[in-house]
Amino acid sequence: MEKFHTVTGLVAPLDRANVDTDAIIPKQFLKSIKRSGFGQNLFDEWRYLDHGEPGMDPIKRQPNPEFVLNQPRYQGAQILLARANFGCGSSREHAPWSLQDFGFRVIIAPSFADIFFNNCFKIGLLPIILDATVLDRLFEEVKSTAGYCLTVDLQKQTVVTPKNEAFGFTVDAFRKHCLVNGLDEIGLTLQHTEKIKQFEQKRRTEQPWLFM
Repeated sequence: MEKFHTVTGLVAPLDRANVDTDAIIPKQFLKSIKRSGFGQNLFDEWRYLDHGEPGMDPIKRQPNPEFVLNQPRYQGAQILLARANFGCGSSREHAPWSLQDFGFRVIIAPSFADIFFNNCFKIGLLPIILDATVLDRLFEEVKSTAGYCLTVDLQKQTVVTPKNEAFGFTVDAFRKHCLVNGLDEIGLTLQHTEKIKQFEQKRRTEQPWLFM
């Protein structure tokens, strides 16, 4: 998992509340567990005017020019602004996978669905909760300023605007440790490799019939 320290990135505003995981990545694309390749179908029903199916070439499809992520000024955005209850609906892990694969590293919203929120941390995608009034201001600034960027500093737990105004956010200490050090659940387990080997050797000696 990629380490997360500080990200300064272009911001894209998704001005919709209660965005569910089926909108983030529709069900017909949930046919792989590779964690990659989902970005092209992120928000598929909103990004395209035609119906999407697995295997379709995105270059040959009909993009929706009205959808925010199709607008040239937001191309390459790494930070997504969202509204309340982002990631609600089913618990599919593909939702944060698709956001990360598209290029997002940070999602900022007033609230998140619990399972989606937890799944983000598992892959190094940082979900940040800020007050709704702060989000209102950020949405206004993003929409009125082309090339609007924010700086997210995980160590300091701050979101800093181009005017150097800082907003603090909270993050669980253990999750912060994992993000800063690039440790997913597998990485955490591998930190105890020697202890695992010792346990297996002991078990092989005490319970040899398990290995026959």
